[in-house]
Amino acid sequence: MAETMIGAYGQWAASLRRGKLPEMSFRRDEFTDVDAWRPAARQRVLDRLAGPEVPTPGSVETIDVTELDGLRVERLRWRLPFGPPTDAVCLKPADATGRLPGVLALHCHGGRKCWGWKKVARAGDVEPPVAAHHQQYYGGRPWANALARRGYVVLAHDLFAFASRRVRMADCSPEVRVGEVVAPDPGDAEAVEAYDRFALAHENIMAKSLLSAGTTWPGVFAAEDRAALGVLAGRDDVDAGRLGCGGLSGGGLRTCMLAGLDERIRCSVGVGFMTTWEDFLLAKCHTHTWMVYVPLLPNELDFPEIVGLRAPRPTMVMNTTEDALFSLDAVKESKAMLEQVFAKAGAADRLAFNLYAGPHKFDVPMQDDAFAWFDRWLRE
Repeated sequence: MAETMIGAYGQWAASLRRGKLPEMSFRRDEFTDVDAWRPAARQRVLDRLAGPEVPTPGSVETIDVTELDGLRVERLRWRLPFGPPTDAVCLKPADATGRLPGVLALHCHGGRKCWGWKKVARAGDVEPPVAAHHQQYYGGRPWANALARRGYVVLAHDLFAFASRRVRMADCSPEVRVGEVVAPDPGDAEAVEAYDRFALAHENIMAKSLLSAGTTWPGVFAAEDRAALGVLAGRDDVDAGRLGCGGLSGGGLRTCMLAGLDERIRCSVGVGFMTTWEDFLLAKCHTHTWMVYVPLLPNELDFPEIVGLRAPRPTMVMNTTEDALFSLDAVKESKAMLEQVFAKAGAADRLAFNLYAGPHKFDVPMQDDAFAWFDRWLRE
């Protein structure tokens, strides 16, 4: 593995953990009962995340209801204890009756913070820059819509620091602004680029501020995703016993956290975000957002073991062989770790770890495989 991050100190830093199983790893000999291990390991992750209290919103406002390609499309909005309101979209077959399985569609990062749920769902006409994003990463098919047409209620929401939840440049002191203050129109490619330059430069400031406040970026987004899951689970048209989540890239990271930490997730599909902490340390942390890092957690669980907290619940992981965000050897190492965890939990058949040819993506063939996994475990 190439040593690119901290020069001659890289191998020394890696040696602090190398050859040692993390303290809370289920792969350790002292852990034999997965049901006894999980609560303690999960609580350790929650302690390290130090996330804020974010309850399920007490009320959800319906902004608009339309139909699109056989789907009922609800534009929703709710308020959390901090920041601007959260915008979301909920999709289901227009002719559906009764309670359906529900899936939380988690949008990616992609260096685009002026968009959120629009990255994975379509509620009407699509702005050309958003359509280009769909084409590059999703094979031109917003996967939330495609899954909803199979008989699901699919909810996609804007996450902390994205779209409706984004940081307003005008609210920041002049010292941290980048260029002119902009209010980006998702359809204005130039304004999108201007805002995203600011958002990229502002990530390290946000991360430092959150750490100074005694919390973490992953702690904040995991808390918001759990609140959104509460919105989905509380709908009259959703069977709260059949809930799933999934997403690509930053959405794959969010899937690891949400699916690993929340018992309500019966089935998960994490796409394009699986590796080891050592891969981040030596080779790939420059390709990733501050949203990834949790102080001290690598001492206690390796990265794949976060989603491994789900064992024995059904878990699918998808990665690609030419993804520049990860070292392929590390992806394969993470696969071996998860296989050990699920085998030890007596649930080898409930883990699917698929590798696909090509770059970073969640294209139509991958989506079809993911949908089949959801169908297998949520359509019962």
